Amino acid sequence: MQTVTLNNGVKMPIIGFGVYQIPDAEQCENAVYEALMAGYRLIDTAAGYLNEEAVGRAIKRSGVPREELFITTKLWIQDAGYESAKLAFAKSLKKLQLDYLDLYLIHQPFGDYYGAWRAMEDLYREGKIRAIGVSNFLPDRLMDLIVHNEIVPAVNQVETHPFYQQHESAEFMKEQGVQHQSWAPFAEGLGGMFGNETLVSIAAKHGKSVAQVVLRWLVQRQIVVIPKSVRKERIVENFDIFDFELDAGDLERISGLDTRETLFLSYRDPKFAKMLGTLRVEL
Repeated sequence: MQTVTLNNGVKMPIIGFGVYQIPDAEQCENAVYEALMAGYRLIDTAAGYLNEEAVGRAIKRSGVPREELFITTKLWIQDAGYESAKLAFAKSLKKLQLDYLDLYLIHQPFGDYYGAWRAMEDLYREGKIRAIGVSNFLPDRLMDLIVHNEIVPAVNQVETHPFYQQHESAEFMKEQGVQHQSWAPFAEGLGGMFGNETLVSIAAKHGKSVAQVVLRWLVQRQIVVIPKSVRKERIVENFDIFDFELDAGDLERISGLDTRETLFLSYRDPKFAKMLGTLRVEL
């Protein structure tokens, strides 16, 4: 398994399995189980995905030794704050049937995430989390968090795909020692990604699928990826990206697809910030 080394020395698989938008418990459990059987060792979930229990059952069912796994979950906005973050962490750990987490992320840069970060620093020092990080933090907020706290986030998970390549953010994270991780590597199919002529052409050249080309492109940029699927054949296919390499011409063609704009919602939009900040999820 190819890995990246986080800023505290912990090794993290460069490809994992994500479970966003798999709320059905049985379907989620089966998908995670198939991913583990296919060789994935990084599993990425979140309290806000409402499927931590299903992930926990799949882990137990798989029989894969705990020390081989890298399990990530995330703190939702309503639990941001020092005491509430500690309670939420314990709840997630129980649902996952685990004794510790490999990575715990602040899911969104809203609410009392400073209080949450202090709680996560304590949990890290206590050995209950191997690494702590954030998700969806723009460079300004990430730098602000770094400047005013002791521990630099190990990971920042942000939207990254061929249509929104995040080169400036990637360079900034590299300078700060923060590992770049991609969510929505396939842009959830938006923008006609799977039918894009450039990607289809490159895929045909290598005898691979568009999905494999996209994942390989991210991995070659040293960006951790967490593709999702509920179909066994796709789960296996997405993991099969280490037997080919994109050349300079391929990379140049893909770079031309960058729109430099999110395909989802802007974190700089006050309306979006208000919507997320006031959203309450039954966790």
